[in-house]
Amino acid sequence: MNRISSHPLLDRRQFLSNSATALGSIALASMLGHDGLLASPAINLARPYAPRLPHFPAKAKNVVVIFCAGAVSQLETWDYKPELIKWDGKPLPGGPAVTFQGPAGDLARPQYEFRPRGRSGKMVSDLIPHLAELTDDLAFVHSLTSKSNTHGPAENFLSTGFVLDGFPSLGSWVTYALGSENQDLPAYVSLPDPRGVPQNGSNNWGPGFLPATFQGTTLSSKDPVRHLAAQGISAEADRAARALLGKMNERHLAANPGDGKLAARIASYELAARMQLSVPAIGDLSTEPAHILKMYGADDSQNADKAAFAKNCILARRLIEKGVRFVQLFNGAYASGGKLNWDGHNALKEQYDIHAQILDQPAAALIRDLRQRGLLEETLVVWCTEFGRMPFFQKGAKGRDHNPDGFTCWMTGAGVKPGVSHGATDDLGQKAVKDIHPLYDFNATILHLLGLDHERLTFEHNGVQRRLTNVEGHVIRDVLA
Repeated sequence: MNRISSHPLLDRRQFLSNSATALGSIALASMLGHDGLLASPAINLARPYAPRLPHFPAKAKNVVVIFCAGAVSQLETWDYKPELIKWDGKPLPGGPAVTFQGPAGDLARPQYEFRPRGRSGKMVSDLIPHLAELTDDLAFVHSLTSKSNTHGPAENFLSTGFVLDGFPSLGSWVTYALGSENQDLPAYVSLPDPRGVPQNGSNNWGPGFLPATFQGTTLSSKDPVRHLAAQGISAEADRAARALLGKMNERHLAANPGDGKLAARIASYELAARMQLSVPAIGDLSTEPAHILKMYGADDSQNADKAAFAKNCILARRLIEKGVRFVQLFNGAYASGGKLNWDGHNALKEQYDIHAQILDQPAAALIRDLRQRGLLEETLVVWCTEFGRMPFFQKGAKGRDHNPDGFTCWMTGAGVKPGVSHGATDDLGQKAVKDIHPLYDFNATILHLLGLDHERLTFEHNGVQRRLTNVEGHVIRDVLA
């Protein structure tokens, strides 16, 4: 008896002491996790999308990112430069002789008229009249900079915080940290433009070195998720087979409790099974009333690209309604001489007339629809592009070259101060000169509104604690409510 009781685990005092220590450790870990003081979220790989607490109380629960691929010109949209009108047709004194795609031409005035909008009187272009009506609700950052003037690496930098491939996208970081409110749909959905995928494709929604389960799921109104139904098998037989498989998986997992990869794989298969029911329902836009289709422009029989993008915008709203954490909505596809995206080198006005028709009404309707349903109070809407455009035309052309040194993005919705114009470029719109912000700051601000500290949201990869903002980034507090 003495020999048995001498074992430390069977000694009463030792047992109580160890129990107290263990319980204290559990309580400490719980409190640290609740207060966001643990570097990485504790994730149950069997339920990777389960909702998790942010570092601090969040203003926003969900995010919609409207990503205009091809680099929208700030000078034709949001950044009014009257001096550029005065200097139209003249060379830029001391300007570069050659830029990204060749010799620089003369300065060129904005290709669209600007007018004062709303109570603020902010000057916004006639190119996007529907979005311009929302000016008082938007918070503009006019002084963003990128690390690259090439579309692919610049898309990477905007989406992942790095110009190189292989790093997690913003949506992957967010869903890794917070999970999702809906366990029957992906936590992160990417909606490519109906005309095609952006220049850097899946890098924009890839998980990088995070667990693969946090990759964005691509779908759209034009290309729904395929292979959701088993061919030649009745719904009853399919349900019975999935129930049997579930029991077998539970039994196998119980026999291998330490196998995290197995748990994650089972979780992904189970989500896929639930999606067989949830995705067709959420993608069925026939249930939308006619006035909603008209508001978005989804009933436009004269412009198929606009109607398809409008349907993607409606799908984005439906996903947010169902609690999907992060929705990425692309406007513009791959490099095509500006025909399929905003890359206006040669015939900027001619091409922007087309692209704005596709973007403007549907995107504005999405914001209005979220507001009227009470969803904008907890949803952050972000409009972004990878860089801007030069104030001069390219020599021999009617378009503008790439400009990573000063451009505009904006946000609205949960936690955002409405009607703000923060930062500035110079008088001709070439470089950011006031409150200069690399895109690290923009991403840090998005995370902050979700209750996440960009310095504490980390993941160890190859011995380095990586984060979305690398070793940089500051929250842009002037745009916070």
